[in-house]
Amino acid sequence: MALINRSNPFVYLIGLFIASLLLWVSEASLVSSGDFNKDFLVTWSPTHVNTSSDGRSRTLKLDQESGASFASIQTFLFGQIDMKIKLISGPSQGTVVAYYMSSDQPNRDEIDFEFLGNVEGQPYTLQTNVYANGIDNREERIHLWFDPTKDFHTYSILWNIHQIVFMVDQIPIRLYRNHTLKGVAYPRFQPMSVKASLWNGESWATRGGRDKIDWSKGPFVASFEDYKIDACVWKGNPSLCREESNENWWNKNEFSSLTRVQKRWFKWVRKYHLVYDYCQDSARFHNKLPKECSLPKY
Repeated sequence: MALINRSNPFVYLIGLFIASLLLWVSEASLVSSGDFNKDFLVTWSPTHVNTSSDGRSRTLKLDQESGASFASIQTFLFGQIDMKIKLISGPSQGTVVAYYMSSDQPNRDEIDFEFLGNVEGQPYTLQTNVYANGIDNREERIHLWFDPTKDFHTYSILWNIHQIVFMVDQIPIRLYRNHTLKGVAYPRFQPMSVKASLWNGESWATRGGRDKIDWSKGPFVASFEDYKIDACVWKGNPSLCREESNENWWNKNEFSSLTRVQKRWFKWVRKYHLVYDYCQDSARFHNKLPKECSLPKY
């Protein structure tokens, strides 16, 4: 406020008004408080959820009794969500840590990060998936270029009227574009909540279910912190969230595709770290790949 002219009362009051208005606008688009206790509800097994005294960090625990989960109180239609996560260390085969958005409707929309554990010494697999109007089977898998159990890394979902971008430490690892005009389903009408869970996926998660959870190494703990939700809060009117504005910055044309640098990173991820792409699995789809597989990714 040092720039406000206090010698002129009129100018001073106008300056205060403008400053407070700018502060309100900036806070209006940032809907997260950074406090898990204020923005999220525990939705499964409170005894397996531990939150720091200041609400800034949270852990989920999996043992033979239960897993755990939490979900945002509010729902959103478009925006960007960032979450810092540190995954289970040591033998983690059979475990699944999920961080995702979901509409919870019969024909649901969903945007998934799923971290599939592995035997000690083998890399985690990061699986991403998109549900659009109840249609899924859109999995991609990568091996991360770092050990996600040693430190926190930021996993982001940018979801707008143009595209969905999955990012790891701001590096785009996957795109799912809005090709509705060409007959491809895209999440664009149903508001979604932000969720995280830790659960027993040993029937499929590691080598197709061949590697089971070693319960003697438990309990298994995943940690979350320093999240940011910058998104359009659902108030029953989709047009408010679909418009392009300073508050809805994610819908601006500059976020309709990747930048030149992002494209280089995206190609690097796909060349060196991609281990499964549904668009390359003709046998799964009986030689009739989904329509978006033949359309531009960016």
